[in-house]
Amino acid sequence: MLVEGACVAGPMQAGVDASARSAQADTASGPCPMQNGVSSEVSGAEFYEHSFPKFFGAVMAANDESSALQAIKYKRGSLQLLDQRLLPFRTEYLDVPDVKAAWTQIRDMVVRGAPAIGCTGALAMAVELHALKGAGAAFGSAQEALEFINQTLDFLVTSRPTAVNLADACNRLKAVAATAAAADGASAVGVCGAVIEAAEAYLAEDIASNKAMGAFGSAALLAAVKAAGRGTAGGRVRVLTHCNTGSLATAGYGTALGVIRALSEQGKLEHAFCTETRPYNQGARLTAFELAHDQLPATLICDSAAAALMAAGQVDAVVVGADRVVANGDTANKIGTNALAIACGHFGIPFFIAAPTTTIDPDLPSGDHIVIEQRCHTEVTHHKGERVAAHGVGVWNPSFDVAPGSLIEGIITEKGMVPKKDGAYQIRSFMHNLGLWKPPTGQSLDAAEQATLAAPHGFRALDCDSVRHYVAARPPLQQRVGPPASVDSWTVREVGDGNINFVFIVEGPAGALCIKQALPYVRCVGESWPLTQDRVRIETEALAEEAAVCPEHVPAVYLYDKAMCLIAMRYLAPPFIILRRGLVAGATYPRLAGHLAAFLASSLFHTSAIKLNTTAFRQKQAQFANDEMCRLTEQVIFTEPYIKADNNHWTSPQLDADVAALQSDVAAKVAVSRLKAAFVGQPQALLHGDLHTGSIMVTAEETAVIDPEFAFYGPIAFDVAKILANLLLCYFSLDGHEAAAGAGSRQAQREWLLATLRDTWTGFVAAFTRLWDAHGGAGDLYPAALAGPAGGPVLAALQADFFAQLWGETVAFMGAFVIRRLVGIAHVADMDSIADADTRAACERRALHFGRRMLVEAAAGFTSIEALAEAAVAARSA
Repeated sequence: MLVEGACVAGPMQAGVDASARSAQADTASGPCPMQNGVSSEVSGAEFYEHSFPKFFGAVMAANDESSALQAIKYKRGSLQLLDQRLLPFRTEYLDVPDVKAAWTQIRDMVVRGAPAIGCTGALAMAVELHALKGAGAAFGSAQEALEFINQTLDFLVTSRPTAVNLADACNRLKAVAATAAAADGASAVGVCGAVIEAAEAYLAEDIASNKAMGAFGSAALLAAVKAAGRGTAGGRVRVLTHCNTGSLATAGYGTALGVIRALSEQGKLEHAFCTETRPYNQGARLTAFELAHDQLPATLICDSAAAALMAAGQVDAVVVGADRVVANGDTANKIGTNALAIACGHFGIPFFIAAPTTTIDPDLPSGDHIVIEQRCHTEVTHHKGERVAAHGVGVWNPSFDVAPGSLIEGIITEKGMVPKKDGAYQIRSFMHNLGLWKPPTGQSLDAAEQATLAAPHGFRALDCDSVRHYVAARPPLQQRVGPPASVDSWTVREVGDGNINFVFIVEGPAGALCIKQALPYVRCVGESWPLTQDRVRIETEALAEEAAVCPEHVPAVYLYDKAMCLIAMRYLAPPFIILRRGLVAGATYPRLAGHLAAFLASSLFHTSAIKLNTTAFRQKQAQFANDEMCRLTEQVIFTEPYIKADNNHWTSPQLDADVAALQSDVAAKVAVSRLKAAFVGQPQALLHGDLHTGSIMVTAEETAVIDPEFAFYGPIAFDVAKILANLLLCYFSLDGHEAAAGAGSRQAQREWLLATLRDTWTGFVAAFTRLWDAHGGAGDLYPAALAGPAGGPVLAALQADFFAQLWGETVAFMGAFVIRRLVGIAHVADMDSIADADTRAACERRALHFGRRMLVEAAAGFTSIEALAEAAVAARSA
């Protein structure tokens, strides 16, 4: 065993196997003498006996040797925990008078190891009830006792989120309390007595289950080692373990270390290796201590030496514990476990998990759902209170990682080995057959098992709690929010509009960021309308394209997680506001038109064949082939509003006649079909695809365009028209907002909206023209040889023709967009926030009729942006 202050040889010296050497021991407390460049061997027991004679003598002299390794000392009304932070040099027990003290000592790692944590929680509840609540006498009724027990246990679970045993123990006690409280003649004393007895039974069960695990595990490990052609000639094995899984991590004997103890008892253990387990050093401080105490042949290694030891042929098997095992066999355990599993896979070494059934969580389908606890940065930057790392460096200190079930040879429990079928773990069937788990209501066991196998690896829908841990586990994101120790204080808000995606804002002491996640379906409809999650890739790459040419109007992207279908990006903090919300509130933004014009011109020109050669242009078309999102657009914009469709809705009955007229309007159907043909067959540039006032964030000085998940190559007029149409919808809604009780005049905003409408179009044309003059000759659509120089007659004529056609298409698309927001599946808050239905319907009717006119008449009815603005004024007054 290698311990600070002395050296212990590994199992080889100068290429000679340890079993072939004579036993040599050096008991000097100073540096080890070297033999052929390798330190001489000294047993762990000899090292402790020599270095700490009083301490070791007291341990070894005890009649009950296990008592020296008891992590938990309990008798009814009293609980003490061995302070494992002080091992191996001091043994000190701390009193646990109540659950609050247990919470603190679990959190501060006075006690650690999933089984021991579970037992501690259960027994702390028992102590509090017996000693502080008079075994129930302090409560007025059984119900009062039940409520106290439930609230207290819920608090206890928050001390450490990753290990499932604590939650299991608390859930079992809650179930016992509920049953006792529901019994005829129930009393508070009866409820508390039942909980106390259940907690004590939990302790006894843990010891028994560890012994059973040792028996099952040693047999399975020996069989696997033999099948792999490993082990010594005498059938003995060399086993490596990680972290501490022995008496100090359980009620007694141990899980993974219990398997090693069982091998030793059977005479089958050649050598045990334990890792130091940085940064908390449980292996060096605790596992090494237990191995030395039991006088097992053992060697301590650095975590990073494990693969080298395997490569040297000195490891026949690895067995580790677990903090949570989920339905597909993925296992959370001390950080470093996944690296061991990967190394074992590379070297063909059997890798085992030893865990009681209390550690198995069949409800979670995969390891991606496990919340990974982040520990304090000082565990990495400090040693014995002294800083050993440079100031200013960031720290990522997850306490656990997840080993995939595919790398695990076997999962050992007190009930036997978890079975496999076609190489996949049957966790749910195993637990169901033991009576420890039931499938969700309405789902068969086979269906539940298949659901685990079919679950997309890596994806899980986040919520406000899990997104916090997702960010904390990724240093580039975590550092933007706050140090790991502050995670519990971070605030998370879900701010999505509810139509398609989740959008979370995560804020902490260091700052904030925005997390956007795509579900595999349309959120506002549900699973009945599946939707590609590739839209997240599309959005990420579209943001990159936009940022390359217009960075001042695009939020920075920090992370794209393909598996989680997620983007992390800059949080546009207040005073930024969604443009639509600002407009509904009556705000105006003097710089908006200029910003929109710049964004439209830059993003559309630079991705068009006016700028690009046709090879690059076609490559980008393929890159942004956004089929499902385009089909969604085709359905909800160009088809459903003009037919009877379940997704449609409008202000009824006020607009029933208007909608009926639209859906029987031949001219409108012809016009919208023409637009659909352009949408499908006219790939001119990379479009944002959903450029409405809900996809723009603004302040008085800044504008940022967000959410290009609908991005695709399509007609330029589509993007331009969409934002102009949304400005028009707001314009027509203002009469309704003015009509609200106490509302003031919106005339100034009305005039600003029309000016913004005009200035956005004219500014876009001017900016696009400037870019065309400067870069147009580089593209294949209008090559310089054909178009001539900027300012020349040919280029001027080409530009005039281009913008004339673009104007007509823009007007028609504007009409389609106005109609779909009044009749189709998704409306706008501009109209929907008008409380009075009759008033709202009047505004919507004027907008609907104007939209129909733009759709059908297009450029013939509106020869310029000025003419369109004047027509809008007239339509509002009609």
